[in-house]
Amino acid sequence: MPAAIIAGTLMYDIPGMTLIDKSIDTPYGRTLVYEVQGAGPELIFLPRHGLQHDTPPHKINYRANLKALEMLDVKRVIAVNAVGSINKGVAPLDIVVVSDYLDFTSGRELSFFDGGDSGVKHVDMSTPYCSYLREQILALAPNYDIRIHPQGVYVCTNGPRLESPAEIRMYEKLGGDVVGMTGLPEAVLAKELDLCYASVSFSINWAAGFMDTIEFISDVEGLNRMQKNLMELLLKTIETTTDDECSIK
Repeated sequence: MPAAIIAGTLMYDIPGMTLIDKSIDTPYGRTLVYEVQGAGPELIFLPRHGLQHDTPPHKINYRANLKALEMLDVKRVIAVNAVGSINKGVAPLDIVVVSDYLDFTSGRELSFFDGGDSGVKHVDMSTPYCSYLREQILALAPNYDIRIHPQGVYVCTNGPRLESPAEIRMYEKLGGDVVGMTGLPEAVLAKELDLCYASVSFSINWAAGFMDTIEFISDVEGLNRMQKNLMELLLKTIETTTDDECSIK
């Protein structure tokens, strides 16, 4: 069965691979995914914002995206998010294997279980991300030239605006390490569908308040190298894991 990579800002392709577009009609609307040719194991690539980055975070059809993956018999999913750093120990160009989250989104369709015909389900988020995939990512990471943190709390805001300094101070006090706009409800929807879902974030800036203004990474060469190495790590993770071994908690 195929695995999937869900990618966001600054990651719109898989270098060296051919993407074949595939439109999927789901009960929650139509979504576009890409079959990856040349990746070895069967792989689906799903760019959240579209290849032209024309869908903002609060307008992404998260339910259609996750349902489409389930309809394609995907079980293992690795999500990638560009984020800002809240924790001074997580510098821009660092990578975090997310272990927990704080959800500050609003107005999003956040569940497949809305009552009525769909019923009600109170999904357990004690372990928000697949431990099997997280462990394999961390086991392989030393083979790649990246700075990786084995755990971290992802703060999800609504966007598309960036956060204020006061909001960032609050998130820091609550234990947040990085901040982004697309991690939720994606992680919850994956859990509702019993998908083995892991989330990896890479920092492209210090969050509001660290400097007078937000400055995104200017080291283009370093950013490209980090993204290349990260994608190779994720492809190797998919290659060396199986659906049967994936643990769903």
